[in-house]
Formats: sequence, structure tokens, C-alpha cells
Amino acid sequence: MKCRASALIGLAAAVLLPIASVFAAGEDDFYKLGPDSLVQEGVPHGKLVGPLTLACEAYPGTQHTYWVYVPAQYDSAKPASLMVLNDGQAFIDMEGSVRAPNVLDNLIFRREIPVMVGVFINPGRRPDQPEPNPKEWGDRTTNRPAEYNSLNDKYPRVIVDELLPALYKDYNISRDGEQHGIGGTSSGGIAAFTVAWERPDDFRKVLTIVGSFVDLRGAGSGSTYADKVLEADRKPIRMFMVDGRNDHRGTIGQSGGAYSQNRDWFYQNVRLKDALVKKGYDVNYTWGIGLHGQKQGGAILPEMMRWLWRDQVVSTDPNDKAERAFRRSSESSSAEASPATTGN
Repeated sequence: MKCRASALIGLAAAVLLPIASVFAAGEDDFYKLGPDSLVQEGVPHGKLVGPLTLACEAYPGTQHTYWVYVPAQYDSAKPASLMVLNDGQAFIDMEGSVRAPNVLDNLIFRREIPVMVGVFINPGRRPDQPEPNPKEWGDRTTNRPAEYNSLNDKYPRVIVDELLPALYKDYNISRDGEQHGIGGTSSGGIAAFTVAWERPDDFRKVLTIVGSFVDLRGAGSGSTYADKVLEADRKPIRMFMVDGRNDHRGTIGQSGGAYSQNRDWFYQNVRLKDALVKKGYDVNYTWGIGLHGQKQGGAILPEMMRWLWRDQVVSTDPNDKAERAFRRSSESSSAEASPATTGN
């Protein structure tokens, strides 16, 4: 019995040590990208057009860089759905934590979401300011703080009044707000919600990853959204929220200072979710263990997209061969199409 007990103790130690090391390395290390976020053999790849430049009237003197993902299945004779993602440079980073073009490729191919044009737009900047990059998203160098964290109609004007007309000019995109989605991470997440909140006729599907529903623009800013939701009539918005229990928990610099619920990301995300549920919104959410970043959200982006677009029209005709097949490229060589590339 003593030998058996010693063996069991040794086995337990062998099992527990790797788990302990995972948590010692950081809560975000647990989240890994799944197959829907990776390049898959035989799946036709969309084309990434850009970078393009959008002149801005809502914020005079600034411009927005953006890229357009055109799926291999895009047919100019048929209106496509639309998905806009703020902080576009982070979502198209093919070595990053999201790799959104792969997600669109795979889900469109399997008919799990409709054929859609994707737009990855960066925060505004003056021509003399640097472009955001995966290490510096632009909080210190661009117009990102003012655009994304202000609760007014200026950033919605950028998306609805400036970006959409440019897209309609070049692509056949549905004009139906039910076919328009928008999302983002951190401040890009609250900006996405602001667009839908201010312009629900134009955008009705929202996803947020560690959304900054906190007071980054002074007292009574981002944290007021829960109150606004409770006070206003319900709007036709469908929303999927992701956050982690270790997302900035309300102390200045996360290493000291007085605790404030208005600066507690996780608390305010849960509070907004509760308000949306109470008002009868179509809302889904996942609370994990992650930090303030894209790792957790990137791991479940495919599921977020499937849920947001779950009401696409389908055919139940058993003889509908097209409905029962993969969505192939409009080109005969679709299975051999090359990965997403940049071009004009």
C-alpha cells in the first residue's frame, strides 16, 4: 500500500506541475487558436485589398487607413453582408491572436455565415502620425482615444456617413442593417457598440472583446452605457461579448492606486450584459479567465461570428445541391487560390 500511495503521489505531481506552470506563465496562455482560425487545405482564400485611405470630415485633419476583405465567393450581382472590425491592423495580423481573414475564409466556405465583405479599419490619424501596429495600437500616437471612447455620434459618422458610401461605390453590399456587423477589441469594442447604439438602422450586429465600457474619458463616460441601456427603449441590436476575470480590475496602472468600479473592465462588461439581458436584447457572452487582450476573443471568434449570423436564410430542399455543398470560389481554380494578399 505504501508503494502504491507513493506512486499515486508521484503521478499527481507529474500531472499537476504542467498545470501549475501554465498558470504561472499567464492566464492568457491557456487560449489557443483552433482550426477555424488557421489556413485550411482546399479552402479558397479571399483577397485583402489595401491599404486604402479614407478622408475624414467628422474629425477634420485626420484620415483612416482600411483594408477590404473580398471573399472568393463574392458575386457582384448579389448583395453581400458586411462585417467591420475596428483596430483593423490587429485583426488582419496573420501572426496575431485573431487572424480574422482565415475565420471568414473557413466559415463562408462551409456556409456557416453568409458571403460577406470584411472591412478592417484603423483609428484616425493625421498624415504626419505613424500608422498603428500590433505593438502600438495608436493610443499614444493617433486619434484613437477620442474616436473610440467618446459617447457621441462622431465615430458613427465615420463608419456610416464616410466609410459605407465608399464601400457601396466599389462593392455590392446589402443596404439592410440586419446584414451589417461591427466589432472590436478594448476601446475598439466600445466604439463598435457606439456605432450600433447611435445608428441601429445601419448596424445591428456587434461583437466586443474586452470592451472598454469604463471611464477613460472622465467620470460618467464609458461606464454609463449600462444605465443608458436601462433607460432607453430597446434597440434592434444583437451582441456577443467576451471578457476575462483578469481584465483590468480597477486600479490605476494595475499595480496600485485606489480601486474604482468605473475603471474595472470585467465588472463593467458584466454590468452592461446584465442591463442588456434585463431589457430583452439578443445578447450572448463568454466570461473566461483572460487578461486585457485578444487571446480569449481570438480563440472564440469563429463561434461569435456563427452566433451573430445564425439567422441567414437557408434552403431545406433536400434536392438543393448548391445548399448542401461547400461554397466554392467563383473561379474554376478556387481550390488552388493563393492565401490572402495585399493589393490595390
